[in-house]
Amino acid sequence: MSQPDFQAIQVTIAGSIATLRLARPDSRNALNLQMCHEIVAACEVLDADDNVRVILLRGEGPAFCAGADLKERQTMSGAEALARRVDGFTAYAAMERLSKPVIAVVHGPAYGSGCEIAGACDFVLASTEAVFCYPEVGWGTIGATQRLPRIVGRRMAKELLFSGRKVAAEEARELGLVNHVYPTAELDARVQELAERIAKANPLTVALTKRSIDTGLESTREGAMAQELLAIQENLRHSDWKKAISGFGGSDAAAPAAQASGAQGAA
Repeated sequence: MSQPDFQAIQVTIAGSIATLRLARPDSRNALNLQMCHEIVAACEVLDADDNVRVILLRGEGPAFCAGADLKERQTMSGAEALARRVDGFTAYAAMERLSKPVIAVVHGPAYGSGCEIAGACDFVLASTEAVFCYPEVGWGTIGATQRLPRIVGRRMAKELLFSGRKVAAEEARELGLVNHVYPTAELDARVQELAERIAKANPLTVALTKRSIDTGLESTREGAMAQELLAIQENLRHSDWKKAISGFGGSDAAAPAAQASGAQGAA
């Protein structure tokens, strides 16, 4: 599938794994209007490509993303600045609504919009050099008031937003902003390992599982169960589930149970 001619981002595909890279290193990958539009376009292309099963979101250069491009806003009117924020929200939503797993790979500083971009992904792998910061209040603006509380909880979200303090990688992991933290030299290998593992899974069941989690969290428990049942029905209609079950005995997941059974017999 042909790709648009991107300038502020780069999109590459290797096998079933795609990489969407923020590519304004001279501006520390600050999010500008062009980048917003290109992210939306790239998400449309990647979601429509059946060969792509996992998407990695990275930043070019020493920073993941330094936040919004404030220089761009200096000449904007209030109405133009508001419209620009809507474009940013649209870009975050495009990443969040991808049917395929999206992994943010945060190797360096992520500020403001960079945190929103990472938060819109399914989960985050970070290096020990990663730093997270929500400076919106200190800049005299408002942002990150919706995704952040859903990740770290209401009270911690208020602390991070009101203070604008920097959060190192290990604390970010403890708070739930990051899933795993690795030494910089190990990060790429660990990312590739996990991406390849996910890419081997049935893409339909991965997509349905992602949808069930995301929609279920915004619903009541009963509504969430209904979402899961609908996903199960769709999977039964469109996947060879009987074949999958028949091969379960030889899977890695079955090995611990088999080992446990053997240990009991020996006892």
